[in-house]
This record gives sequence, C-alpha cells and structure tokens, in this order.
Amino acid sequence: MQMTVSRTICSGFLVLIGVGTVLLLLPVATASGNWNSPLVALFTATSAVCVTGLIVVDTGSYFSPVGQGIILALIQVGGLGYMTANTFLVLLLGRRLGLRERIAIQQSMDNSGLSGGRSLILSIIAMTLVFELTGIFCFYPVFHQDYGPGLGLWLSIFHSISAFNNAGFSLFADSMVRYALNPWVNGVVTALVIIGGIGYQVIMELVMWLRDRTEGRRTRTMFSLNFKIVTSTTAILLVLGTGAFFLTEFNNPDTLGPFAPQTKLLMAWFQSVIARTAGFNSIDIGGMGNASLFIMIALMFIGASPGSTGGGIKTTTLRILLACTRMVLQGQEAVITYRRQISTSRVLKAIAVVVGSGLVVVTTTSLLAISNPTLSFIRILFESVSAFATVGLSTGITAELSDFGKYVIIATMYLGRVGVLLFMAALVGDPKPTAVQYPEEELLIG
Repeated sequence: MQMTVSRTICSGFLVLIGVGTVLLLLPVATASGNWNSPLVALFTATSAVCVTGLIVVDTGSYFSPVGQGIILALIQVGGLGYMTANTFLVLLLGRRLGLRERIAIQQSMDNSGLSGGRSLILSIIAMTLVFELTGIFCFYPVFHQDYGPGLGLWLSIFHSISAFNNAGFSLFADSMVRYALNPWVNGVVTALVIIGGIGYQVIMELVMWLRDRTEGRRTRTMFSLNFKIVTSTTAILLVLGTGAFFLTEFNNPDTLGPFAPQTKLLMAWFQSVIARTAGFNSIDIGGMGNASLFIMIALMFIGASPGSTGGGIKTTTLRILLACTRMVLQGQEAVITYRRQISTSRVLKAIAVVVGSGLVVVTTTSLLAISNPTLSFIRILFESVSAFATVGLSTGITAELSDFGKYVIIATMYLGRVGVLLFMAALVGDPKPTAVQYPEEELLIG
C-alpha cells in the first residue's frame, strides 16, 4: 500500500496514541503505583492526543504527576498536530523540508499554498509558546494563593496548555466549577480557548495588523476572506450561545438558578465559549435542561475554525452553507460572501464535511444506544457529538458506558481529530484524474 500524505497523517496520530497508551499503562503513571487498565490508558491517550477531554477516571487523583505530565505532553503534540510537531523536529535536526512535507503541512493546516512551510511551522510554535506562557502567568496568582507555589505552578501550566489547545482536561475533580464565581479565572480560560480555536492564520493576520498599526505604516492591511468569516461567525455564535444559555437555564435550580443575574451571565458566557470545542465546565452539565443540551449539541457540532486546535465541522463550513442557501433563495448560482465568490470545490467540500460528519454522529449514536439501552437518547447524542467534535463535555455518562461503548467513543474521537475527509482519503487513496465527462441531467430536489 502506497504511503500517501493522508495515510501518513492518520497513521501518525495512531502512533502517538499507541505510544501514549503504553506510557500510561506503566505503574509510574498511576497514583496507586499499579499497572493501569489497558482500556483506561487507551481512552485517556486517545482523548489527550485528539484534544478532546472526555475521561473515564479523574485525571487529578487517578494519575500520578508523571502520568499527568504524559497526558500534558500528548495534549501539546496533539494540539499542534502530528505534521506540525513532526516538521518542527525535522527543522530542529537541521533538515530541509521536501515536497512531501510541504504537501502534508498544506493538508493538515488546510492551507492552499506550499510556500513558507518552515516559517509557518516556526510561527505556530512561537505563538503557541507565547499564549501558553501568558496563560501560566495569569493563572499563577490565583492557584498560588489557593494551593501554594509548587502545586500552584503545576496547575497553572497544566490548565494553560489544556485551555489553549482546547483539550478540556482538568486536574480538578469538578473541572472549573470551584472557580465559577471567579471572573479572572473565567476570563483567562475563555480567552485561551477562543484564541486557540480561531486558527493560526487568523492570529497571524491580527498580529500583522497590530504590527502595522504600532509601527505607523501607511499600507492598509487587507484581511483575508477567511479572517472575516472566522471572526464574524465566532462573535455571532458566542453572543447567541450566551443568550441562549442565559435564557434557558435562568430558573434552573441545578445550574444558574441560585445565582445573581450578573453571575448567571458570566456562567452562560463561559459555557458558550467552552461548548465550541473545549471540555471545561463551570456548571453541572448533567443538570442542564434538554433545550440547553440541544443548543450545546448544535454549538459543539459547529466547533472551532480551520487551522486551530478545535474540532467540529468548522465555522467556515457553516458560513459557506448558509451563503449557499441564501444565494439559492435569491435565484443566483454563484456563492458570494463579503463580495468574494466561493469556488465550487470549496462548496462541495463543505457539503462533504457536513454529510460525513453527520453520518459519523448517527453511527456513533446508534451504536451507543444499542450497547447502552438504559441511557437517555439526549445524553447519548450529546456524548457522540462531544466526542466527534473533540469537545470533551459530558453529562456524566462517559464512565458508565459499556466497554464496547468506550471503544466506539475512542474511534469517534480519532475520526473527529484527523477529519472525516482525510480519513476517507487515507482509506481510498489519492484520487486519479480522469478526462471522461458525463452528460448533465436535471434532478428534482426539495
């Protein structure tokens, strides 16, 4: 079998998961000092590499500091992406990037060009370090006060890396519920999640714009279509999500009900941000109403943006399909947004992503429902979408799933991280060009 670029990326993630599983099996990785359960090790390693955050055991108490460090390393490599981490190692060894590596970077980052591979990777690594270090410095005063200098520093490092990579792993048994009333911690977590979820290209464009403004350059920065779509869609979803959670959970005694209006708004904002692809929670997700759970399922399915650490179908896919629908209703054939025409290939790819993602969620939900008949449908659907979109939120049923159900979640997290289209390309192989053209024929739709 020919080792194509898509197969290299998919197999690379499998290797990372395999290595992580072996390391988490070791007695030194568990707090008890005993050999770990193979299923627990595999589930945790997959969740870390796929930056999901679903867990079957409490990370802070079940794993030793060594085990927590292994999980953090898997999150970091998984968040960067296999090709990014691998290319960075190649550059450290002083090797030049070949055509194969450039194509792999293009596919893994969804970048249309092949040039600038070296500078792109170095910029990604530098930005990651800057934001993660900033998060550590911001977390440290709070965690130092609550847990002392040593543990406070480790908690700051762990949660900063986990938040920026949209992983959702926490060393607290209640995730961020204990800091639900702390605006500073809420602000740091949500800022890291948003920045990590908007994509490296958007961050780069914003940095270049700020540089031009501070240096007083006369040249006007022209933001790309990707920047405009990602930032506007992200802002709209954050506002709509906050409003939806605020209204639907306002009187729920298990979530927002007991708190003051301003605190309710803070909690609603936190969950709106987190629902996009990072599995922290400041309220009891299992206590939320069905309406809120369904809204969260929709936000999770949409997910983050291309080239980011998050999952889902991506914000750009949503906007392309909405623009396509609008143009059809207006009787136009070209898909236009921000006075730019979207190519047919991009529209077809967006449709394929949604259809493929929907099929994965339907399959996962069906298998979980069959193997866990006592669980409610809304909770099973929530778990399926959370796993596929690599969000990591749960209503509390993850540990209750049957062994078969846990393996289903493992496979779903993997598919969500590598991407449905990339995984199918790895199975089928590279498409072969053809000169055959078939006649067109009308078909009834709708």
